[in-house]
Amino acid sequence: MAAATVARPFSRGFIALSLSLAALAGAHAQTMVSISGSTVNMREAPTLDSAVLWELQRGYPLEVTGRRGSWLAVKDFEGDTGWVARSMTGKAPHHIVKGPTLNLRSAPSTSSAVVAQMARGELLKTLEKRRDWVRVERASGETGWVSRRLVWGF
Repeated sequence: MAAATVARPFSRGFIALSLSLAALAGAHAQTMVSISGSTVNMREAPTLDSAVLWELQRGYPLEVTGRRGSWLAVKDFEGDTGWVARSMTGKAPHHIVKGPTLNLRSAPSTSSAVVAQMARGELLKTLEKRRDWVRVERASGETGWVSRRLVWGF
């Protein structure tokens, strides 16, 4: 007679710990949005009467750091903070050039041809992500690959 194998269920403690860790990771996950209006004001406080700090263009990526009513507290790639109307944001992924210059390459490799060079703060539409590389599109329509560590966004 063959011995029966019994599947051992996970302990309740293990399941509880796993769920707690998953919730903790979700709480610290970076929430990103991008500007969906043609231009949007980043304000000092979550009201239309507050001072305008910056005018942001369509696609500009922002990290959400808080929420208050119909407003989002946000931070940009330079660490500047402010508030934007939630209705003026979306989830279309974009990146911003972080360094002084960045090479736009024909393929996701440092040995591939340089198609163009871009300056700090240039806004790039995200087309595809592959490991440590992002395929992007410039405002001019030019496309290529950039190293993920040299851009900020999602």
